[in-house]
Amino acid sequence: MAEKTRAKLELDPYQVVLRPLITEKGTHQSTRHNAYTFAVNPLATKEDIKQAVEALFNVKVQRVRTQNRAGKERRTKFRVGQMADWKKAIVTLNEEHRIDFF
Repeated sequence: MAEKTRAKLELDPYQVVLRPLITEKGTHQSTRHNAYTFAVNPLATKEDIKQAVEALFNVKVQRVRTQNRAGKERRTKFRVGQMADWKKAIVTLNEEHRIDFF
């Protein structure tokens, strides 16, 4: 049986991690569970995200969880538009590592 091979797009670390998501829930997760939330490139895999966070922040990643988020409908006067779909990653770090955004 032939294995299917998928052409993989090579992304640089700064192309994988787009921005950190600083929210009340994310701050709680970072202080209690050492987990940080990022908006990431929708084409990135969990392994890509792990390597990018380790390269950018010089930390050891323990676990990566991802979510594909649907864009919301937004309305301006008489027009209805659609926001873009995006991908969210929750990255759990090893106990001795931390990321300081502020």
